[in-house]
Amino acid sequence: MASENLAGRTIAGYRLLERVGEGGTAAVYRARHADRGLAAVKVLKDRFRNDAVTVKRFLREAGYGTRVQHPAVVRTYDFGQLEDLYYLALEWAEGEALSACISRDGPLDPRLVAQIIDQLASALTAAHAVGIIHRDLKPENIMFDRATEGVKLLDFGIARDAQEASGDRLTRAGFFVGTLQYVAPEALSGALAGEPADIYSLATITYYLLTGRHPFHGKSPRDLFTQLLNSDPRPLRDAAGPDLIVTPGLELAVMTALSRDPEKRQKSVREFADQVIAGIREKPAEPPPTWPIDRILKTLGFK
Repeated sequence: MASENLAGRTIAGYRLLERVGEGGTAAVYRARHADRGLAAVKVLKDRFRNDAVTVKRFLREAGYGTRVQHPAVVRTYDFGQLEDLYYLALEWAEGEALSACISRDGPLDPRLVAQIIDQLASALTAAHAVGIIHRDLKPENIMFDRATEGVKLLDFGIARDAQEASGDRLTRAGFFVGTLQYVAPEALSGALAGEPADIYSLATITYYLLTGRHPFHGKSPRDLFTQLLNSDPRPLRDAAGPDLIVTPGLELAVMTALSRDPEKRQKSVREFADQVIAGIREKPAEPPPTWPIDRILKTLGFK
């Protein structure tokens, strides 16, 4: 039942204190463990417990999480089946989702964006090093702690193993997974997304953190789908507000990563992040000097 609430129950040593979130297939609880302290526990909803594909995807998320070890990735503590339910226990991440931060405060300072993208690139590099493609990068899946300016990457629920056989796919060919505003164009047909797809999504996040806008603005999902496949994104400099200086290096870094052709993007998330950081640190071009009219006339030979 969608309304089921397991708060008060203890699962594998985790006492569920309160339900703090809910997705399509699972509910998330703030929990406490005797040794680990606060934790987040995801519990598969009752109506999906006999759905073989959903159960396999839920357990696959847990398995992927244990393979990616990085300070900017939420740690996976435990997972499995206990009596009548499936659970996943995770590190409790302080702060709020980046999406909530932008919705409330607007675009972030470019120097802070550089720090965030640097951390996320390091986290994704660790994931890619063990063959995990995230496929659902978006501000909603990134926790931001303003006190430390640290981030934690969440939710490997639709990630995939780059080495998996085609017969192991949980997404049917011709369908895409991810969030339309952040998904790479090549994934829209259901093609197997590789590292370039994560680069594209990270570039879209960068664009959004800097401007509070997305590269495409479809009036409907169908319109947005068509734009992603056939149109060029709005240049970053055109979306920037008056307080954002978009240097040539920053513009080139972001727009290269937003190329529809995966081969034209940077070769890694680390390369992309380094270019973004360099672009943000780049000294803006000096405006041309202005001369008073009498000096101009004198230079031209008039007295």
